[in-house]
Amino acid sequence: MSDAATKGQFQYQGKLVGIIERVSDNMRRKMFDRFMQELQPSGSTTIIDVGVTDDQRLDSNFFERLYPHKSQLTAVGMEDAKFLETQYPGVKFVLADGLKLPFEDKSFDLAVSFAVIEHVGSNERQRAFIKELCRVGKRVCLTMPNRWYPIEFHTILPFLHWLPPEMFRSILRMIGKPFFSKEENLNLLGEKDLLELVEPGMKTKLIPFHFLMMGVSNYMLIIE
Repeated sequence: MSDAATKGQFQYQGKLVGIIERVSDNMRRKMFDRFMQELQPSGSTTIIDVGVTDDQRLDSNFFERLYPHKSQLTAVGMEDAKFLETQYPGVKFVLADGLKLPFEDKSFDLAVSFAVIEHVGSNERQRAFIKELCRVGKRVCLTMPNRWYPIEFHTILPFLHWLPPEMFRSILRMIGKPFFSKEENLNLLGEKDLLELVEPGMKTKLIPFHFLMMGVSNYMLIIE
């Protein structure tokens, strides 16, 4: 490939990434607004946000940035995100595994997790993750990208993620994306897959989010 062609490819990828980031930020804002509408937390509502990251870009830990009652918010992650306590005074950070949270049963009014479950690993681990959120929270709200949306936002690839998982992961390895080729780093779910992870008998509400008239891009699941 010529230098000009290589430069053009990088420019195209850069523009595409920029578009995806703007779309993602817009979607996060919509989900936050819907969260506030559906759950109606007050200034006394205690919340645990499981799955924060050490990435200090503003869109990475958007809930900590947007949520108004920061003194009622406990942020939990496996990466050191202690900076959240300084960046957002009132927020408490705890370094912990989301599958083994160091809190008593029903310690929080709400347990939330945003676009984390697809990074937990196998279906068994995803089921355990939801169960742990339900253990520590009186109510649960989590979000995830929809596997059946035409674009896969982690890899910025269209349609390939619709293939059987092992085939998709094999292609990712071949095209130089080994990180997301591992189940423990990316295990996409659709609507039916997500609901099957919830223990029978629990009251659930599934809220779809659409983008560009291309179908459901994200889901928000509320468990009472």
